[in-house]
Amino acid sequence: MGDSLKPNGVSSNVPAAAFPSSDSPSEIASNVNYHAQYSPHFSPFKFDSEQAYFATAESIRDRLLQQWNATYLHFHNADPKQTYYLSMEYLQGRALSNAIGNLDVKNAYAEALDKLGHQLEEITEQEKDAALGNGGLGRLASCFLDSMATLNLPAWGYGLRYKYGLFKQRITKEGQQETAEDWLEKFSPWEVVRHDVVFPVRFFGEVQIDGDGTRKWVGGEVVQALAYDVPIPGYKTKNTISLRLWEARASPADFNLFEFNEGNYVSAAQRHSQAEQICAVLYPGDATESGKLLRLKQQFFLCSASLQDMIQRFKERRKPSKTWLWSEFPSKVAVQLNDTHPTLAIPELMRLLMDDEGLGWEEAWDVTSGTISYTNHTVLPEALEKWSQAVMWKLLPRHMEIIEEIDKRFLGTVREKFPKLEKILPSLRVLDTNAEKPVVRMANLCVVTAHTVNGVAELHSDILKKELFADYLTIWPNKFQNKTNGITPRRWLRFCNPELSSLITKQLKSDKWVTDLDELSGLRKVCKKQFADDASFQGEWAAAKMACKKRLAEYVKKVTGVTIDPNSLFDIQVKRIHEYKRQLLNILGAVYRYKKLKEMSEEQRTTSTPRTIMIGGKAFATYTNAKRIVKLVYDVGEVVNSDPQVNQYLKVVFVPNYNVSVAEMLIPGSELSQHISTAGMEASGTSNMKFALNGCLIIGTLDGANVEIREEVGEDNFFLFGATADQVPNLRKDRENGKFKPDPRFEEAKQYIRSGAFGKYDYSQLLDSLEGNSGYGRGDYFLVGQDFPSYLDAQERVDKAYMDRKKWLRMSILSTAGSGKFSSDRTIAQYAKEIWNIEGCRVP
Repeated sequence: MGDSLKPNGVSSNVPAAAFPSSDSPSEIASNVNYHAQYSPHFSPFKFDSEQAYFATAESIRDRLLQQWNATYLHFHNADPKQTYYLSMEYLQGRALSNAIGNLDVKNAYAEALDKLGHQLEEITEQEKDAALGNGGLGRLASCFLDSMATLNLPAWGYGLRYKYGLFKQRITKEGQQETAEDWLEKFSPWEVVRHDVVFPVRFFGEVQIDGDGTRKWVGGEVVQALAYDVPIPGYKTKNTISLRLWEARASPADFNLFEFNEGNYVSAAQRHSQAEQICAVLYPGDATESGKLLRLKQQFFLCSASLQDMIQRFKERRKPSKTWLWSEFPSKVAVQLNDTHPTLAIPELMRLLMDDEGLGWEEAWDVTSGTISYTNHTVLPEALEKWSQAVMWKLLPRHMEIIEEIDKRFLGTVREKFPKLEKILPSLRVLDTNAEKPVVRMANLCVVTAHTVNGVAELHSDILKKELFADYLTIWPNKFQNKTNGITPRRWLRFCNPELSSLITKQLKSDKWVTDLDELSGLRKVCKKQFADDASFQGEWAAAKMACKKRLAEYVKKVTGVTIDPNSLFDIQVKRIHEYKRQLLNILGAVYRYKKLKEMSEEQRTTSTPRTIMIGGKAFATYTNAKRIVKLVYDVGEVVNSDPQVNQYLKVVFVPNYNVSVAEMLIPGSELSQHISTAGMEASGTSNMKFALNGCLIIGTLDGANVEIREEVGEDNFFLFGATADQVPNLRKDRENGKFKPDPRFEEAKQYIRSGAFGKYDYSQLLDSLEGNSGYGRGDYFLVGQDFPSYLDAQERVDKAYMDRKKWLRMSILSTAGSGKFSSDRTIAQYAKEIWNIEGCRVP
């Protein structure tokens, strides 16, 4: 007859009982069953994988809640200086596998779920990625939170609770299709809504001047910011910190009952609809004024709610003391702006201090500038935010008054102390007063206000000091720093690549590397021996990589229907689709490779290196050329993969809906990864670090963190090509002056596409961007043609190296061995010491 079932469909052999902190597999199974029965979200008599996932997540959350509460009670009592990280994006990935790993309970939960008739791997795959980010900015923020918790730092992350994310990507013969993310379709078991943490956030309105000259922002519309907290556990530590996400809500009083009963249902709920729009979508289109207002609303909503929360917490900790000063605020609060999106924290903190707390300008300015620091993530003009002054005056009139005053006082200071800078003052100002299009320069506002400005790789930080912010250096020579980005070794090796991480631990005779990535340098000792001596280790390394490749091949088959050969070279480029990241260079190289294979005899083909090229990433919905690139990759793949002459030597696959969970599959299975941006345009990159850490070799330009990765892993273990950052401006000028002579291979690849070899779609506009010498959408601004021959030569070196299996494996091992510098633990330790001035506050 089998076991009888309980109401939730679980075997009666497993009692439903609460064991919120047990390490016993039997008691964990009971705790999971307890949640299935007493925290139900589904109909009874079912305990399928989905139900098991939610119950398992709530069981893990029991543990996290205990650690969470203990952590913040400890922070409250110890009253250390705390860091508050403001970011519009957090690309978290799945929380269950990460939490189980960081809490070191993976084996116990695997055994517990086995008692309940499920496998841990099957359960973790039920979780949908939280749709709170898009690219490297958001993934970096999430790595930083993991490191803050692991280093026991007193810290918070602040973000927005996007209901529909950026978009879910589908790839069809028409190209990229966007649909809304459904991660909150049911609910997220990781959130804890804090109904007692609600703050008002105002938009529009006017500035009221009282008789005593004080100014108040009144009127307009007010929405409520409600806090949802997500726990972030450290690795093998009791400390668990918070990612606080804000949701926008209207109050019941904003629902017009009279209008509703009159049948005007839409207008009756207008305030509620407007509030819901704020956190509906990440980066809503801003081509219209309503789109610009919504983006600005999002940014201000994040800043205002977060600052009100910080100020309230600061005042609560001051209550026992009868006398305290606002000048103490920067010694207890550090605010980090992750790019320019949270720049409005500057005028909002000034407003809160002056209008609500009664401080004068000078005191409020000292507090604000002593509290806020700014990370720059780009030199791209399009990403250095500039907001229309008219839009700002409309939405945030009090803040525009404050920004004008900041600009005025900055001008006065420069004229008084640095009169030689008078001629360049227009470019240094916060306000661009161009009569045709007056804007607020958000990056300039950050630089003028923040006590510290940092870049995210050595090359990038040098460009900031020598070019983008060069003129500010005269005024503040000590304001600028470098903090090379990093990644968490937990998610990006220990958990996503169990085969390789187990082998590393075995070889190093310790897993200390998981929290001290510099320990990986010990792998170099293996490679210093003669090849014959480390053949055994190389064999184990190759087996670990092959296991990942086979897993990836199964995944690719499942999501694309394309069968790929694990014995071919897995060549992967996954990142946001953008012309400067040059996926177009990659696919043009693939087109040329395909054409040459077609021209070979069968015998000649057998001497070539079989290769599977995988490309993935999202093109912003309104970025036409990026979407054309996606379409081209798909079309090339359709032809190449179905060509019986060639498809055992070359496959081209577009991997859809790239996110953290997809990356955790792709990166361990990679052997070559392309980081081929135009030199000087990628601030850092972090996926390059993830690939290198997993024993993948990089083909790339001297751009962003590639420069440092090449230094660390060794020049012989990096496939370098392309113009350098200092050459790029002159090459563009040469192009404008008609001096560029394209390589015949470049022309051949373009012509092959134009011939219709890959279908009837008209790619002329995409290819035209590579033509001509100048002009909008022309002139090959990103130097694809310039670097194409160098790129092909580097790919030939790749082919030759891959044929020498011992050499390739040695290079792969040295790639991992040289990745120690790129831990986010190192990055965050530097932020803590050199920018935030905070120390660890470990829960005893």
